[in-house]
Amino acid sequence: MTGRLYGVGLGPGDPELITRKAARLIESADVIAFHAGVGKTSNARTIAADLIPGTAIEEELRYPVTTGPTAHPGGYAGAMAEFYEECADRLAAHLEQGRTVVVLAEGDPLFYGSFMYLHDRLAPRFETEVVPGVPAFAAATAVLASPLVRQTDVLTVLPGTLDVPELARRLADTDGAIIMKLGRRFPGVVEALRQAGRLEHALYVERASMPAERWMPVVDVDPATVPYFSLIVVPGDSVAADPTGRRSPLVEQRGTSAPLVEQRGTSVSKPGPLQVIGLGPGPDRWLTEEARDALAEVDHVVGYAPYVNRVPQREGLTRHASGNTVEVDRARLALDLAQRGERVAVVSGGDAGVFGMASAVFEAAAARREEGLPDVRVEVLPGVSAVQAVAAKAGAPIGADFAVVSLSDRLKPWPVIEKRLHAIAESDLVLAVYNPASRSRTTQVADLQKLFLEHRSPDTVVVVGRDVGRAEESLTVTTLAELEADAIDMKCLLIVGASSTTVTASGQVWTPRFVEA
Repeated sequence: MTGRLYGVGLGPGDPELITRKAARLIESADVIAFHAGVGKTSNARTIAADLIPGTAIEEELRYPVTTGPTAHPGGYAGAMAEFYEECADRLAAHLEQGRTVVVLAEGDPLFYGSFMYLHDRLAPRFETEVVPGVPAFAAATAVLASPLVRQTDVLTVLPGTLDVPELARRLADTDGAIIMKLGRRFPGVVEALRQAGRLEHALYVERASMPAERWMPVVDVDPATVPYFSLIVVPGDSVAADPTGRRSPLVEQRGTSAPLVEQRGTSVSKPGPLQVIGLGPGPDRWLTEEARDALAEVDHVVGYAPYVNRVPQREGLTRHASGNTVEVDRARLALDLAQRGERVAVVSGGDAGVFGMASAVFEAAAARREEGLPDVRVEVLPGVSAVQAVAAKAGAPIGADFAVVSLSDRLKPWPVIEKRLHAIAESDLVLAVYNPASRSRTTQVADLQKLFLEHRSPDTVVVVGRDVGRAEESLTVTTLAELEADAIDMKCLLIVGASSTTVTASGQVWTPRFVEA
């Protein structure tokens, strides 16, 4: 009979925070395993030292590398993968002998812990149980004696090893945050906090619950003194309010959309133009210099969340992300901000004027005029459109007259779309198709295919571009008859060729500029 494996959380460092269940399992274990750093004693064993029975076999699992270089041919990842395989083999030998194995884990075993890698390898083979422990951030907030998040605040746990722009973006987009894994990454974390406008209220906690614990504002920390066992607490918005309920300067800087409704029609300073900016289909290299310069100057970015996330967070920038079906609402928010004198950009993927936010902004501006509110000047900055990106990847399929249609029937009825498709098919125009399918629209590509086959040859060239410009991009050249409609999703853009559209011997697609009478 094989033994049983336990991953036991010890809490953040104070032995008195070890749970009763964890203590009982440690005291009765046949084998106690624990990790240790290069040239260091094991913190986990130190925490549990008084509970380890003298009869237990101890397995020290010493890392081959932590932050330094390694000669392993697979680099750091290869060295660590090999290490965990060796550790799993050592513990498996005990389990096969019927021994109870307890792996000690600081904090919680499955929260940034090494035990999870042993669990991956051993749990499929042996009976395994995980005993949770108090995570380090819970001890840190107890040290600060301050709430982390209240009510509907959102808490995000972030590793300090993220790149600065990504860490700044995530800090700007959450209420409360915990930043783990500091050490040598501390200066970059401070820069991310600064860019996100979260530095003022961020608190540093070191070795929470241990005898050497200390805490202070992040701005007062000497980067040279920061150990790995430290973290940063960024209180949520509701916590950052002072006891009278007023918003703190930090929260005021970050901004919310709610107070804007109350201030509609007021003007803090001379309204500037509201800029509507196309970000291109995806790669940063396809963002125009004009758009890049404009985004570097604005105070607010408004848009659909995936597009807002493409704008790097920086100091003084407030981001207003929303869902995919509230275009006019976000346009109103942007206009309100601009009317107050704020510098505002509304962002769209591709070109903002092609099924993007530009039209929604003008729609919202027209409604403002009807309500008697002052006009806000709108500037539209062009971007590379998805149809341009797919066409260029394919060759030159839109080198002659072409039409562009969205198959989404959210803003126009399907009979209208059908009527337009019939006219395009009869006119022998190249057709670019946006929004071909979604989770709720699964038959429209097949309907388009059937409709076009009434007017076009089955051999008509069709290009299917998916995620063009991104790492996962694909481009398929097929025919109208062989188009697999069920394989098309929202990430695709279709180009249906004209009768003259041709595929070269190398697979490129082009449409001649001339048309015979």
